Amino acid sequence: MDHSSNWLIASLVFLAAAVVAVPLARALGLGAIIGYLAAGIVIGPFGLHLVTDPDTTLHFAEFGVVLMLFLVGLELEPKRLWALRRPIFGAGTAQLLACAAVIALPAIALGLPWRWALVAALGLALSSTAIALQVLGERNLLRTPGGQAAFAVLLFQDIAAIPILALLPLLGSGTEAAESPWAGAAKAVGVIAAIILVGRLLLRHGLRWVARSRTPEVFTAASLGLVVGIAALMQAVGLSMALGAFLAGVLLAESEYKRELETDVEPFKGLLLGLFFMAVGMSIDFAALAAHPLLVLAIVLGFVALKGVVLVLLARRIGLTRAEQPVWVLLLAQGGEFAFVVFQQASTAKVWPDDQASLFTGAVALSMLVTPLLLVA
Repeated sequence: MDHSSNWLIASLVFLAAAVVAVPLARALGLGAIIGYLAAGIVIGPFGLHLVTDPDTTLHFAEFGVVLMLFLVGLELEPKRLWALRRPIFGAGTAQLLACAAVIALPAIALGLPWRWALVAALGLALSSTAIALQVLGERNLLRTPGGQAAFAVLLFQDIAAIPILALLPLLGSGTEAAESPWAGAAKAVGVIAAIILVGRLLLRHGLRWVARSRTPEVFTAASLGLVVGIAALMQAVGLSMALGAFLAGVLLAESEYKRELETDVEPFKGLLLGLFFMAVGMSIDFAALAAHPLLVLAIVLGFVALKGVVLVLLARRIGLTRAEQPVWVLLLAQGGEFAFVVFQQASTAKVWPDDQASLFTGAVALSMLVTPLLLVA
């Protein structure tokens, strides 16, 4: 009974915070994302203390990002995805490696241990898929050259997260790698190939069989079950859930049930993304920020500025217009939600102490909070 009451109270707190904060933020011209982030700060451990476990909420709400990438995949037919292969692996590789290099080298020069500098650089080089795709969707920019280029970079980051996580145990002092990198890479390729093969052969037939029941709620359950199942499979072998959901969306992009899938998944995506942004607001460790305010400010300004320089040069290289460059730079210069996972895993592998992880996590969350404000400006 107590557990049920706690669950109901937490649900009421989240819903009430969203209902109050988001319309207020929109009325002030700040956008929904700022409303969700502010709501999370207010109800979190460093606000009114109405919710005390932001990590659990964040892990659950990450599924909103998974659903969002499934819907993005539904809009990309395999031919269009194949046409994007060069931006994904060209611009994506250039962005990640260049941003990691310009962050790691100054950190090492300032005396940071090279393992710390490498982990920090790889985590900070990643960008927020949730915020970027949400903003691009709200502004109808996904089909523009800048939107397509930003999407290609974000998709490559999801792919690159696999080797980044595999690298962390090799850098740590407290744990050994559970398996060789080659075995992990083979497993990743095998699972992705299985998803593509099964998706081509069975997914449409399965949905067609469910649709014959003519029961809308069953089709909704099948839609969610499909995304949850693929995400669970990807997570079980240590891969990105969002990447798996995106592949499932691409495989169904030419399906006759494309619109029904979009209609069924969209409401859940919206709610979970709102919860995700609130969880990001709750996860900001204001105690760590207050203990080292100048250091945190230097980290945020430093990595955003360094990434911004790289992104401006890359935007010119790939031919983006001056009008598209500001949004491109701001969306990709911020930190990303996957940095939380990288920094947490680095602490588990004893690459660095927990207080370092808290410091960099707070800096990433702060950059995610500031970016929508800069976009409004």
